[in-house]
Amino acid sequence: MKITLLAIGKTDAGYFIEAINEYRKRLEHYIPFDIQVIPDIKNAKNMAADLQKEKEGELILKSLQPGDYTVLLDDKGKEYTSMQFAAYIEKKTHTVSKRLVFIIGGPYGFSQAVYDKANEKLTLSRMTFSHQMVRLIFVEQLYRAMTILNNEPYHHE
Repeated sequence: MKITLLAIGKTDAGYFIEAINEYRKRLEHYIPFDIQVIPDIKNAKNMAADLQKEKEGELILKSLQPGDYTVLLDDKGKEYTSMQFAAYIEKKTHTVSKRLVFIIGGPYGFSQAVYDKANEKLTLSRMTFSHQMVRLIFVEQLYRAMTILNNEPYHHE
């Protein structure tokens, strides 16, 4: 199984890029992982929110492959502790044969077509974070899950 983080728009802030890349490098030791970025929609500022969600949704759906198990990172999703998330990842390594794809939508969320395609929804917090922060929080939590599963001292209870 491979884990992919699919996100709309690039990360601009250098400090986020540096931190995300550090966790990506650490994850290589445990599991195949990559981040796939869908470019921002052109002229999005002049677009209604629903139209922007529809256009982003089309790009998200085009980026998926047959057999992908898709999880939306969505504020209405299921919430886990780090230990529960580690158990969730372990279970998925046994049940997902191809790619486990976590998806970060655009600023207005997901289109209905993306919700309809998704296998499930997960939230990192009930709070709202910038899309750049969500990427960092996700890769850190995935790394934390890997260290928990390998009984390494990164996570403390």
